Amino acid sequence: MKAIALAAIAAAILATSALADDKVSVQLDYVVRGNHAMFFVAQAKGYFAKQGIDVTAIRRGTGSPNAMRLVGNGNAEFGFGDLPTLALARSQGVPVVALAAVNQHSPLGMLALASKHKLAKPQDLKGLNLGVQPSGSTYVFLTAFLAANGMTMNDIKQSTVTPPYENYLLLGRVDAVPGYIDAEVPELEAKAGGPGSLSIMQGSDFGYIVYGSGLFTSEKMIAEHGDIVQRFVNAYMEAFADVITSPQEAADIIIKANPEYADKKDVLVKQIEADVRHTFFSNDTQANGIGWMTEDTWRKSIRLLVDQGAMKQSIEASKVFDDKYIAAAKPLKR
Repeated sequence: MKAIALAAIAAAILATSALADDKVSVQLDYVVRGNHAMFFVAQAKGYFAKQGIDVTAIRRGTGSPNAMRLVGNGNAEFGFGDLPTLALARSQGVPVVALAAVNQHSPLGMLALASKHKLAKPQDLKGLNLGVQPSGSTYVFLTAFLAANGMTMNDIKQSTVTPPYENYLLLGRVDAVPGYIDAEVPELEAKAGGPGSLSIMQGSDFGYIVYGSGLFTSEKMIAEHGDIVQRFVNAYMEAFADVITSPQEAADIIIKANPEYADKKDVLVKQIEADVRHTFFSNDTQANGIGWMTEDTWRKSIRLLVDQGAMKQSIEASKVFDDKYIAAAKPLKR
């Protein structure tokens, strides 16, 4: 009888283990922003749990390059960051793979205080003192953006800044900074005097035609745990659709998970709404679903980065992304 009882206990333990959710962690590129909402929404609404996934941590970051390295090294299973920076990381041997292009158009642009400098064309930057973070997505953008418009770093003055580098602009220590229109702009406007207080020049309007930020994982996760990758993407895309339709709810969920953001609900909502207006949708998302990526667009993006000196050597576009997971998730078409 004792042997039978022990066998029953062992069987119960094995059964419980088999049913246990797969534990993963997420590495963000920076502090929490509106376009990170999908992770928190999927967590709060049980979409990850429904897919048999336990997200043990959603960690804030110090920039896209570090997020790529941490995921590539296996310190996190999934990450979020600037996709041109991911292509650059791949060219440097970091084994990360894009799963979804959340921002179909890059939200990066040049920002200045409207009361001091009007930015109508790239040449308006000549001679200005720009706040530059030497290693990060904004630096990749700045070098490529200048080159795309017949300029180099020699045409500007540079001041090395550290996050949160936007404060240097508010304090008047620099004339302009590269930044995200879906992240820095709502936050800066709230501090600088409201809508219209900033002069904004979006890169995608002046030759910087690349994907923005997105979801990624490592080659090892795809090779060894493709089923987890698929289930994670399923939950993420379900949450993505909710964020699009309910920015207010998404902001509330972010704040519940991050109480220190309680006084920033308006900023979070504006960040999401800016993405809905400017970056989430394209002809590809209308035809195939939100987050969609194509090899042609990746090839053009890589060529742009190489031609303009942001990337030292080219890589195969097919190595940078994997679209089978998002295709199987059947994302919202819009």
